[in-house]
Amino acid sequence: MSDEPAVERLPLRHPRGVTHLVHGEGALLAASDELAEWLAGRRAFVVTTPVVWRLHGGDLAAPLAAAAGVEVLEVAEGEAAKSLDEAQRLWRRMLEAGGKRDSRLLAFGGGSVGDLGGFVAGAFLRGIACAQLPTTLLAQVDAAIGGKTAVDLPEAKNSVGLFHHPFAVVADTRWLATLDERQRRAGLVEAVKMAFLLDPPLFGAIEATLPALLDGDAAALAETVPAAAAIKARVVERDPEESGERALLNFGHTLGHALEAASGYEGLLHGEAVAWGMLFALRLAARRGLAAAPAARLAAVLGALAPPPLPAISAEDLVARMGRDKKAREGGIGWVLPQELGRGRWGVKIPADELKAELEAFLADPIPG
Repeated sequence: MSDEPAVERLPLRHPRGVTHLVHGEGALLAASDELAEWLAGRRAFVVTTPVVWRLHGGDLAAPLAAAAGVEVLEVAEGEAAKSLDEAQRLWRRMLEAGGKRDSRLLAFGGGSVGDLGGFVAGAFLRGIACAQLPTTLLAQVDAAIGGKTAVDLPEAKNSVGLFHHPFAVVADTRWLATLDERQRRAGLVEAVKMAFLLDPPLFGAIEATLPALLDGDAAALAETVPAAAAIKARVVERDPEESGERALLNFGHTLGHALEAASGYEGLLHGEAVAWGMLFALRLAARRGLAAAPAARLAAVLGALAPPPLPAISAEDLVARMGRDKKAREGGIGWVLPQELGRGRWGVKIPADELKAELEAFLADPIPG
């Protein structure tokens, strides 16, 4: 077991046990013995993409050597993989390969691979154990942590899924070296989201080191990724299945998911859509007392992350899509809005006329001034 100082370990306790979080530079080496013990004598299914497997598959040689057999299940990049058809294809492959109730699944890739792999593991034979090995910034700080899994329907993102907490999340920041700048920018949005609402010192640190983070500086990422992951872990421990406080982590996602679905899950990366969703939420929050200074700080950071232009879409279409979002309730959409730096509210109801008017104004001029 490695004791490298760059690696942060954190247990995430939930009703089904403990997820072992290992984040930082050299995390895979630090967790290799634990993964090998977990895999020993079991058939292992690795859900990944061709690109990730080509770039990083060799890194898993040591822990996978302990398995009784290994099946690599390659899927498409991005949201294209997150469909019921793709899940069914993987389930059938796993049955054909002799998958059993005590087999193991490793989700090795970005957020979409983690969502799909966790869902496939959670439903196969009523649930097999899985581990998340996230290789993108977005997945390392957010998507891989907390047991949320899902696939998409054309009408709404993540609309079919379940909670399935992994045995471990091993997030080696060395894997981030192969990300392009756009992926880094999109991933940083999720870290910014959590820091702004839950950890003002981390938000300040991200502001101060933003150029280095955007450049992919290994030391900056090795500091920021474990810190952001720890924020999410603490919230998930207090609210493992999103019955309360964990809803804060949906800041920016109500409109963000609608934008992704409206664009056919093409054109906007998840983090980019969430950035636009956060900018829109700032408008709603300003009407409810959010001070101009913290709002301007957040808007400046999001502007530096440079999400691409919004797709051409009507306010009516977006409102309809938000109504089908998995976060919606019978009583309507509950918005997550910041109140000040380090504090937010969830479940805020917005009158329909205000929502439509603000959305029309936002689509016409998303970054005024």
